[in-house]
Amino acid sequence: MRSSGYKRASYLALFTIFYNVLEGLVSMWIGAADETLALFGFGADSFIEVISAVGVWHMLQRIRANGGESRDEFEQRALKITGVSFYLLTAGLVATAFLNLYQHHKPDTTFWGVVVSLVSVSFMWYLIRQKTAVGIALNSPAIMADAACSRACLYFSLALLVSSAGYELTGVGSLDAIGAMLIGYLSFKEGREAFAKAKGMSCSCGCSCSP
Repeated sequence: MRSSGYKRASYLALFTIFYNVLEGLVSMWIGAADETLALFGFGADSFIEVISAVGVWHMLQRIRANGGESRDEFEQRALKITGVSFYLLTAGLVATAFLNLYQHHKPDTTFWGVVVSLVSVSFMWYLIRQKTAVGIALNSPAIMADAACSRACLYFSLALLVSSAGYELTGVGSLDAIGAMLIGYLSFKEGREAFAKAKGMSCSCGCSCSP
């Protein structure tokens, strides 16, 4: 039972990796073409989530083989790379958003931001439900924390949806920049939690950390 549970958790981690790669490619390509910073930043976040998901997949393989949920050197390194990447994304998004506000920049369209965010919300909701079910069945804090990280990804999707839909409905160009800054804020929180996890603190994405 436990073996099949961890096998399913590994499949979910692999699905998360492949989905985020596809989402990142599509979002960054369309975001650059339509000059929508929020969608481009959302795509960059997806690639950072790939690094985190690879660390989770590695952890699950180790737990299946050896047991124990404490993080090894590879997982700690992945978390540190994830943290640095999130901080860099935050800085880039906030700086570019302020520049866009100053220049009164408007994206060509944010229609595809609405589409991508709705698709992402659907997939993240599926992953949250599946990972939570497996985590409860196995009584695994690590898998439950991974489910919480998928929930954090859902917040990124909702931020993109609100800013993209808002621009499509109102034509107010600043909404794209505001959406990008909100994604930047969420990225900063994720970066801080990644470093806390690397130090051995107990965190679930979007929640507080404790020793």
